[in-house]
Amino acid sequence: MKANYHKYILNFKQPSGTSRGILKTKETWFIILNYEGKLGIGECGILRGLSADDRPDYDDQLRWTCENISLGLEKLYVSNREFPSIQFGLEMAFRSIESQNPFIVFPSAFTEGKNSIPINGLIWMGSETFMKQQIKDKIESGFSCIKMKIGAIDFETEIQLLKSIRKEFSSKDIELRVDANGAFSKNEAMEKLKHLSDLDLHSIEQPIKVKQWEDMARLCAETPLPIALDEELIGVFSVTKKKQLLQTIQPQFIILKPSFIGGYRGSEEWITICDQFGVAWWVTSALESNIGLNAIAQWTYNLKNELPQGLGTGSLFTNNFDCPLEVTHGELNYNKKLNWNFNL
Repeated sequence: MKANYHKYILNFKQPSGTSRGILKTKETWFIILNYEGKLGIGECGILRGLSADDRPDYDDQLRWTCENISLGLEKLYVSNREFPSIQFGLEMAFRSIESQNPFIVFPSAFTEGKNSIPINGLIWMGSETFMKQQIKDKIESGFSCIKMKIGAIDFETEIQLLKSIRKEFSSKDIELRVDANGAFSKNEAMEKLKHLSDLDLHSIEQPIKVKQWEDMARLCAETPLPIALDEELIGVFSVTKKKQLLQTIQPQFIILKPSFIGGYRGSEEWITICDQFGVAWWVTSALESNIGLNAIAQWTYNLKNELPQGLGTGSLFTNNFDCPLEVTHGELNYNKKLNWNFNL
């Protein structure tokens, strides 16, 4: 077997705002396997300033991994313990090369086009006008679950935006999630959670910054609004530490981003621990290209989680790869009539 890797820059159709700044481009890498005429494709995606493996030696580690591909998935997975996105890229690439179709890594009723995955519509930060237009577009296109990023503009403006949705749509009509990306200080968080809870929201992601376990545990114990951990999971590699985190904080939800937490295996470790502690979860993509999104979606479908998943990011880029994934009426579908165009 031979392996090589390629870097690829995804360009956003329009700058997308989070509480950590404005995103214009997204770096990703592809591991390409070749064996007896068969092709395997895996995506290794990081987010600068957020991923645990955003490190100066990332390129060196990818090169070493490809040069030592003969070690096999198991040994390479362990060797990349501190590089969760490479772990995921490897899992994806090996599944891809072992499949009849390199893009069908988990055959199911989803890949047959018979079933779909409910997803949330993502509202990016920006001006009030821009955010209102996004909300209007998502509702008109049939989404019944909307996730709004908050924490970058004035909190009262964000509250008014959410109120404007609730005036027209009850929680039975539209499920509202918010994502603070750690934007609240620990001193103001509870007061803001109380204001948000008046709007009958589903949940809030990561209200305060990571590594404040005691403060987060207190919030989760007293919150009037369910809390989902997201960034908190990044860099937590061992099963022991994962158990310690969930046992200490006791969140209502966690959010699984395979590129950030060691791919399928790392995510499934979290799911097993969630089952032990009664914590709910859902899966979210992390701005991968359609290659990674496809692999995450196929795996997610097989998990049979009925909550809307965070898999609606495929249309964000100008130079994404053509693929059979389609979003219609707030659901992700695999349209077998459409073809892949993976051309680096």
